[in-house]
Amino acid sequence: MSSFADFGLAKPILRAIAQENYTTPTPIQAQTIPSALAGRDIVGIAQTGTGKTAAFALPILHRLAAQPRRAERKTCRTLVLSPTRELSGQILDSFNAYGRHLGLTATLAIGGVAMGRQVRALLAGVDVLVATPGRLLDLVRSHALRLDRVEYLVLDEADRMLDMGFIHDIRKIVAQLPAARQTLFFSATMPGEIADLARTMLRDPVRVAVTPQATTAERVEQRVIHVARSDKPATLADLLRRDGVERALVFTRTKHGADKVVRGLLKAGIAAHAIHGNKSQNQRERVLGEFRSGKIRTLVATDIAARGIDVDGISHVVNYDLPNEPETYVHRIGRTARAGAAGVAISLVGAEETAYLRAIEKLIRLAIPAQGGRPAAPHPHTRAQGRPNGQRAGARHHDHRHEHRHAHGRNRDNGAAGHRERAHHHPKPDARSTQAASAPRERPPGYGRPVQAVQHGGPAQEQPQGIAGVGFMRRPVPSRRDDAGRPPR
Repeated sequence: MSSFADFGLAKPILRAIAQENYTTPTPIQAQTIPSALAGRDIVGIAQTGTGKTAAFALPILHRLAAQPRRAERKTCRTLVLSPTRELSGQILDSFNAYGRHLGLTATLAIGGVAMGRQVRALLAGVDVLVATPGRLLDLVRSHALRLDRVEYLVLDEADRMLDMGFIHDIRKIVAQLPAARQTLFFSATMPGEIADLARTMLRDPVRVAVTPQATTAERVEQRVIHVARSDKPATLADLLRRDGVERALVFTRTKHGADKVVRGLLKAGIAAHAIHGNKSQNQRERVLGEFRSGKIRTLVATDIAARGIDVDGISHVVNYDLPNEPETYVHRIGRTARAGAAGVAISLVGAEETAYLRAIEKLIRLAIPAQGGRPAAPHPHTRAQGRPNGQRAGARHHDHRHEHRHAHGRNRDNGAAGHRERAHHHPKPDARSTQAASAPRERPPGYGRPVQAVQHGGPAQEQPQGIAGVGFMRRPVPSRRDDAGRPPR
């Protein structure tokens, strides 16, 4: 298909597409729209920035307009599920833009904002509902929404749903949907659990894949910089100061890490803002709007928040922390090189992240060009305690005696200090007692040599070596009764 008119879309939709300055369908749109218009279920593998939102929105709008009817109270005819608030908002904007001349109703159900307004919007029923799984279930539990009248179901960014732990919520939602529906299922990658979910949701689906699974965009120039973790802040600041960095998106693994990176960049004189789940919805929308307009040149984000960042003109993506899931790397660098533009993806890799790098290279079937020597990661079998490899037991006992000798010395010091403290409260002894106290104390015979123990009058047995050659807190064992007839203590 060389133009949208070739699909046979309704004229109001074509007029809206022209107003959006869309002329030629993208590959995912060319493969998806004809089958979706025919009512077939779709499973699509497509990266972000390929135009897949229009690929499912346009045929759904066409079919809704072809069968006009008012939605029942507290129901929706079309349900679109996405993992993040930002992505949900952008999907709703697309439906409103493409269907501006159809007179259809659409609303948003996301967390982070009061639920009352969403409940009121659903009272009369809507044609299109775009929602995140958690808030959708909240609405269902509060009896503000019924799912038994859904005609079209879209699951977008399914692999990210899995990463975020939404897979069980998705199954609960699907269980409440009618069996007679059309389902469009999209994911950038297709791990095993997502493939199993697709098999349970779809009926004889048409498979659409615009790029091989788990490959990266061809226009993205990928690089790796091996650097110690302590040097990452300075390296990042140096990268962002270079010419050619027009708009940069920096990824961290945690929300705390994103805030820490922003503070480091501000100290280096580089303006930056963070976007993650701990930010309020108003803060996230404000920061994202400033980043989209170019007022903010550097945005630091976590993976969850970044799935809704649909911004053209991102020249650089920087992985400050490598993701521990290699599929996430594909999503991250898909933020650049959008709409046919070129982009750069740079990963700062510490010694502890080399295993993540190997997994990424294995997944994308590409050795990423590296800068700097790859540091050696700590050996996983190095033991912090216990006997070192090859060390004899005697050496361990030597260390043990050494430690106890120091402990014994500390105890004597503490005892002397206590003696001095007690002497402060007693009369001063006379000279003879002072001389006797200062005289060296006589040691019993055999002190400092191994003790020979007598076992109840039997032959002596040599005891194991211990502190300074003395048995481990043992004394010679006397006979069963001493000369006074007392039993041993």
